[in-house]
Amino acid sequence: QVQLVESGGGLVQAGGSLRLSCAASGRTFSNDNMGWFRQAPGKEREFVAAITLSSDTRYADSAKARFTVSRDNAKNTVYLQMNSLKPEDTAVYYCATSRFAGLSSLVRDYIYWGQGTQVTVSS
Repeated sequence: QVQLVESGGGLVQAGGSLRLSCAASGRTFSNDNMGWFRQAPGKEREFVAAITLSSDTRYADSAKARFTVSRDNAKNTVYLQMNSLKPEDTAVYYCATSRFAGLSSLVRDYIYWGQGTQVTVSS
């Protein structure tokens, strides 16, 4: 069993930045590929970014050049640095542990999820 706890969300003006954190516990974090997803009201959960054990990364088109995913295995923590935020980035952001190797963008490929952290970007 893995427990994931996201933090760092909040209210920010368009153009601002936030850094989300996802703290993992319960098993060896450094063995897991991790993903960030988000879900806006009335919409399906969508992929944002993923990072492998060796810190290879993948981003959704909407996140490229603005968001950066990273990890600190010593702290069992994954981060999502979000810059140049837009109102359309408003959503609940979730981190998750991948079932598989590689950089999947599919919700079904992730097994453990955090409770989410709200990000609201005002115009």
